[in-house]
Amino acid sequence: MNKQHPLLRCLALYRYMPWKFSFTAALFTLVNIGMAWQLWLVGQAVNDVQSGHAITRLADGSLAYSQALHWVWLLLAVALARGVLQYIGGIMSLIIGQDLLTILRERIMHQVQRLDLAYHWRHGMGEMVTRTTRDADKVRDALINFWRQVFEASLWVIVSVALLAWYHPWLGMGTLLFTLAGISIFVAQTEKLVVLDRAVGDAYDHVNQELSEGVNGVRVIKSFGLEQQRITIFSDRVHTFIQHARTALAYATSRIPLPQTVVALSHVWILALGAYLIQQGTLNIGQLVASVLVANTLVFRIEGIGRVIQIFADARSSAARIWELLDETPSIESGNQSITESSLGVRLSHVSVNAPGNGNAILKDCDFEVAPGEVVAVVGMTGSGKSTLAGLLPRLLEADSGEVQIGSPWAGWENIKSFKLNELRRKIHVVPQESFLFSDTLEANLRLARPEASRQDLLDALEQASATEVLERLSDGLNTRIGDRGITLSGGQRQRISLARAFLAEPSILVLDDSTSALDAITERHVLDNIRKLHNRNGHKITVILIASKLSTILLADRVVMLAQGGIAAAGTHQHLVDSSDIYRDLVGVEHGQ
Repeated sequence: MNKQHPLLRCLALYRYMPWKFSFTAALFTLVNIGMAWQLWLVGQAVNDVQSGHAITRLADGSLAYSQALHWVWLLLAVALARGVLQYIGGIMSLIIGQDLLTILRERIMHQVQRLDLAYHWRHGMGEMVTRTTRDADKVRDALINFWRQVFEASLWVIVSVALLAWYHPWLGMGTLLFTLAGISIFVAQTEKLVVLDRAVGDAYDHVNQELSEGVNGVRVIKSFGLEQQRITIFSDRVHTFIQHARTALAYATSRIPLPQTVVALSHVWILALGAYLIQQGTLNIGQLVASVLVANTLVFRIEGIGRVIQIFADARSSAARIWELLDETPSIESGNQSITESSLGVRLSHVSVNAPGNGNAILKDCDFEVAPGEVVAVVGMTGSGKSTLAGLLPRLLEADSGEVQIGSPWAGWENIKSFKLNELRRKIHVVPQESFLFSDTLEANLRLARPEASRQDLLDALEQASATEVLERLSDGLNTRIGDRGITLSGGQRQRISLARAFLAEPSILVLDDSTSALDAITERHVLDNIRKLHNRNGHKITVILIASKLSTILLADRVVMLAQGGIAAAGTHQHLVDSSDIYRDLVGVEHGQ
């Protein structure tokens, strides 16, 4: 389906529910055929009344109503059947509308998880929330109205024009021309509405982004007394959104009457031509009445499209925004190779990474190697590329040049791009400094790493992370809900829970991105001593990369690698770097000879 028709691409999702679509289409088809039949019957009944056949006078002077009652009961039966079918069709349109909404949201969520970190840096969380909620809802509303307005109106145009043409070809032809002219004006007007609603959607993104930041950053806001400032900014975003929404609504309401007037001219055509045809004896009164009723229904259906023109324009814009996200190609694709069950190290070979957008180098021609089972500390000033380096190993980010490899000197090295992505990320676990915990129980957060873990495995992981005392302070133990982002815990407690989760995963390579920064020196030493004793599920020692800023952390490493200006400035033991590098001594705050 052409990317220029996003709403049609959404309609194409009906192929995932063929029997529901077919059943609903059949219901609305029968409803409209029934409506045409009902109006034809009205015309026949009027003709009978006009000709004196509906009610006749018998020889004894009494009146016979049997023919009139025949028409009454027949019309009631058709109307009742239509009502039942219309009700079932309405229910079905709501059901498949919700089904399509579910499909869209599942696809959005799947795509959000597939896309790499660089994409998420370029697009804020507000954009993702808007596409999943507002945009998906607007598409759902349009898909529901598709049945009531577009599909049913299209059917009625066909049925009504066919009935009118049966009475006389020019009755059908004239009505068809007026109808097509009115619909053409509607379509032309939606182009401008789509542009206006795109601006509404962008403004809504900013509202969502501001709201997300206001909730997630509530501690910082309160710490600096910024409540009023943030409220003012949020109010400005909402005001901008309202202004764009009013502009779109004003345009829609001011443009709708013109195409409705054009379609309504079919009344004039039918009355004028009908009067002439009656005079010529080619049309009777009943047929003229039926023709006028058909035109009335047609105008009502087309006016229904006019009433929801804003919905369809909004939906077209929202569908475009959704497909922009769904069509985005992840820059990180999975390989096909499985990772061998052996001890793993890491090697960077001429690796360079540029910042998104501006192209400034974050890492430049980096070469270093970490042997399997080795503990290496990576240090450097703020902005030297340490966290970028951590993101490269599990392919959360991609190197612009060079190769990131895993393996060992004796078994050989392999480019991480050749491995299956899920396997790679199970083997290489990164624990960030800002620990993220979900608003669920402590047990559920731990089991993210290994769903099949026993209760004893959970307790052992907590003990290895020196988090046993955290567990003891929780009122419901492992079943305690720890709030949004673990807000009920302190920074150090969150870090220890995150470490326990990483230990439970039993990776082959563990990267700690300053993830012990909130721990005191004694707890940190205990945790790192435990890390040295860790083995993965195959019994091999875990390779550990410590991205560190504290001297106490650096001293626990076998070797230190120092980053400066995006490159490897020095490497060696802590003592060697203290003796040989002024930059390193300044960085860790020690004097020569210490």
